[in-house]
Amino acid sequence: MNASLRFRAAVVSIALLAAFFGIWHLATRPTAAATNMSPEYAKLMGLTATQGKSAMPGPLDVGAKLWEHLKQPFYDKGPNDKGLGIQLGYSIARVGLGYLLAVLIAIPLGFLIGMSPLISRALDPFIQVLKPISPLAWMPLALYTIKDSSISAIFVIFICSVWPMLLNTAFGVASVRKEWINVARTLEVGTVRRAFTVILPAAAPTILTGMRISIGIAWLVIVAAEMLVGGTGIGYFVWNEWNNLSITNVIIAILMIGLVGMLLDQILARFTRMVTFPE
Repeated sequence: MNASLRFRAAVVSIALLAAFFGIWHLATRPTAAATNMSPEYAKLMGLTATQGKSAMPGPLDVGAKLWEHLKQPFYDKGPNDKGLGIQLGYSIARVGLGYLLAVLIAIPLGFLIGMSPLISRALDPFIQVLKPISPLAWMPLALYTIKDSSISAIFVIFICSVWPMLLNTAFGVASVRKEWINVARTLEVGTVRRAFTVILPAAAPTILTGMRISIGIAWLVIVAAEMLVGGTGIGYFVWNEWNNLSITNVIIAILMIGLVGMLLDQILARFTRMVTFPE
């Protein structure tokens, strides 16, 4: 039954993808060349207007350019001309560092908040004030104090990753069934051992859900952050190619951002399934 459903879903997905490419190709195919056009305007507009060529690249143009990038993903010809693999590598490294810092802070603190009503009430006003602040709003302050654009981007990733993990960890820990904790107390299991053997396994699916939300937000924010700080990264690549009016490269970058984001999400989704248990 499930195999049949997966097969039918795959067929529908392929059909939708084929329809999308077909519509894209038809929408961007060349039209009739303009005849009555001012020579000065024709010189300014080039092939786009004079030969009826669409300003938007078609799927075949994007595919050919993507193949060029995939053949040489790690070339380095200067500050503004690096391979797609290098740009993605910088972005993934920044997200990884900022995300790891958030894990180290958010999960222990969330555990503490979930286990202690006193700490929860004491920290709640600070969390409620800091949580709604856009991560990018911290960027000017980070640039001024840290004085390093790359580390500032990592700091922004840390800020945007910490809240979903913190809140989900606190919620998961606080929601562990009291019967399980009381049984552990009856068996005279100490607080630390109880936290690692009873509370952590029970709260793990909720904690992993928070980590999954955080990695999605982090990958969204890194593109905007790199557009601001410049230098390297897939966000800077998108902005640089826009300035060069290379819409083909912009589309390829968008595709790569989506694929990497899906890959990161699927990795954490697999971990979430591994720790999920039926009650």
